[in-house]
Amino acid sequence: MAQLANELGTEKINKLLIKQAVPATIGILVMSLNMIVDTIFVGQWIGVLAIAAITVVLPIAFLISSIGMGIGIGGSSIISRALGAENSEKAFLTFGNQICLTLILAIIFVLLGNFFSVPILDLFGAKGDILPIASDYFAVVIYGVPFLAFAMMGNPVIRAEGKPKFAMYAMMIPAVLNIVLDIIFIKYFDWGMTGAGLATSISFASCGLYILYFFLSKKSELKIIPKNFKLDIKIVREIVELGGVSVVRQGAISILMIVLNYSLFTYGGEISISIFGIINRVMMFALSPVLGVSQGFLPVAGFNIGANKNDRVKETIKKSIYFGSLLGTIIFIGIVVFKEQIIFIFTQDKTLLSETPNAMLIVFLVTPIVTMQLIGSAYFQAAGKAVPALILTLLKQGIFLIPLAYFLPKYYGVAGVWWSFPIADTLSTIVTVLVLKREVDKNLNSSIVKN
Repeated sequence: MAQLANELGTEKINKLLIKQAVPATIGILVMSLNMIVDTIFVGQWIGVLAIAAITVVLPIAFLISSIGMGIGIGGSSIISRALGAENSEKAFLTFGNQICLTLILAIIFVLLGNFFSVPILDLFGAKGDILPIASDYFAVVIYGVPFLAFAMMGNPVIRAEGKPKFAMYAMMIPAVLNIVLDIIFIKYFDWGMTGAGLATSISFASCGLYILYFFLSKKSELKIIPKNFKLDIKIVREIVELGGVSVVRQGAISILMIVLNYSLFTYGGEISISIFGIINRVMMFALSPVLGVSQGFLPVAGFNIGANKNDRVKETIKKSIYFGSLLGTIIFIGIVVFKEQIIFIFTQDKTLLSETPNAMLIVFLVTPIVTMQLIGSAYFQAAGKAVPALILTLLKQGIFLIPLAYFLPKYYGVAGVWWSFPIADTLSTIVTVLVLKREVDKNLNSSIVKN
């Protein structure tokens, strides 16, 4: 633990952010690339409706697995601050509680997903001809979700240990495996959506098993100790308060997907859901560097908050926003220049080729400023301040985007859906900047950080 304290507490912030953010970016990039290739394969080898089916199903899988992500992020915030305060006992106890909570809750929600699959799919937008294809995919993917939940729990914990490269490997392994299995199951075995689902489930399992291997190996400073599985009410409450931010955020994203799919189907039909499916995959891939910066920010900020090193916390905030905004600007320029070529990778359908590029450009319109919103909400998670973290996290998807995506199409049709994204991004960023500035002036300019 001493080496970790020396690095996160003393090493230059620029170097730390690069060390943490680059592996996180690569991991997210590869996982996003995996989802893009998955979409390309089903679009080219199965059909346009298959893209719509994946667009409907994956948010359900990620909603269930977000329980693990929430427990992981909430627990890693506690672990980072505990390590910064040199409290190894609390770090180990937190880790054990994370594992126990993740396994119990993931299995419960998977069972519920199995019993109520048809109404859940219908709720998330599997209408008309999309439903039977989505059902085939969902019936297989659901069994890989507990492994994904464990992986999403373990990944931020690995980063909290100061081992970002292993967190990156955990995301790369399933991505590569899924691409290989997609080719085998869909193209050569001709298993259709069932094959796509099986490839996805096996890739989820590989990710979870790799993270289990890491924690059982000598590479991990945190160990799986059965006695720490006994739930500690105080630890659980803190994990839930902080991790609940991520779960609620994913819940808001799921509600958003319901609203988006409803508006898209109502005002544009099945083809509009396919258009959004492509845009969503591009968004996940293109924004990977920005998300990597925010992921890299968390352990650096959390450790230094725990160590009461305010100047380093402020420097981490400023430099994270600078790097993320620079990357966001480069990404937007790339979208402007290559939007038609990007869509052509996914499909040769004439309607999709004509309608998707302009819609995508609108959705990405304010990408250069989104880092401010991500770092603002991430700071409060790192600081262990659940309420402002929750509010800021919900700003875009919950407070602004959901009502905009529902009401704007009533007046502007499908175009209203696309314009709801940059409007929500702009409003949420303005509010986040104001709240973060107030926090810095009030607490980080004082001699003690309030945990």
